[in-house]
Amino acid sequence: MIEGLPEDASLEDIQYHLYVLEKVKRGIDRAETEGVVSHEDAKARLGKWLAA
Repeated sequence: MIEGLPEDASLEDIQYHLYVLEKVKRGIDRAETEGVVSHEDAKARLGKWLAA
Protein backbone atom coordinates (compact mmCIF):
# COMPACT_ATOMS: atom_id res chain seq x y z
CA MET A 1 0.00 0.00 0.00
CA ILE A 2 2.77 2.42 0.89
CA GLU A 3 4.57 1.72 -2.37
CA GLY A 4 1.45 2.95 -4.15
CA LEU A 5 1.67 6.38 -2.54
CA PRO A 6 2.96 9.26 -4.64
CA GLU A 7 6.58 10.35 -4.27
CA ASP A 8 5.49 13.57 -2.58
CA ALA A 9 3.41 11.81 0.10
CA SER A 10 3.79 13.45 3.48
CA LEU A 11 4.70 11.71 6.70
CA GLU A 12 1.08 12.19 7.77
CA ASP A 13 -0.09 10.39 4.61
CA ILE A 14 2.18 7.45 5.39
CA GLN A 15 1.10 7.34 9.04
CA TYR A 16 -2.57 7.38 8.03
CA HIS A 17 -2.11 4.51 5.60
CA LEU A 18 -0.25 2.48 8.23
CA TYR A 19 -3.04 3.25 10.70
CA VAL A 20 -5.68 2.02 8.24
CA LEU A 21 -3.72 -1.17 7.54
CA GLU A 22 -3.44 -1.88 11.28
CA LYS A 23 -7.17 -1.28 11.82
CA VAL A 24 -8.07 -3.63 8.96
CA LYS A 25 -5.71 -6.30 10.32
CA ARG A 26 -7.23 -5.97 13.81
CA GLY A 27 -10.74 -6.24 12.35
CA ILE A 28 -9.89 -9.40 10.43
CA ASP A 29 -8.22 -10.94 13.49
CA ARG A 30 -11.21 -10.06 15.66
CA ALA A 31 -13.66 -11.51 13.13
CA GLU A 32 -11.67 -14.75 13.09
CA THR A 33 -11.53 -15.06 16.90
CA GLU A 34 -14.93 -13.63 17.90
CA GLY A 35 -17.00 -14.39 14.85
CA VAL A 36 -19.13 -12.09 12.76
CA VAL A 37 -22.79 -11.10 12.42
CA SER A 38 -24.54 -12.02 9.20
CA HIS A 39 -25.95 -9.30 6.98
CA GLU A 40 -29.50 -10.40 7.77
CA ASP A 41 -28.86 -10.34 11.54
CA ALA A 42 -27.31 -6.88 11.26
CA LYS A 43 -30.34 -5.61 9.32
CA ALA A 44 -32.69 -7.07 11.94
CA ARG A 45 -30.75 -5.48 14.81
CA LEU A 46 -30.62 -2.10 13.11
CA GLY A 47 -34.29 -2.35 12.20
CA LYS A 48 -35.18 -2.48 15.88
CA TRP A 49 -33.20 0.70 16.55
CA LEU A 50 -34.45 2.57 13.54
CA ALA A 51 -38.09 1.65 14.14
CA ALA A 52 -38.08 3.22 17.61
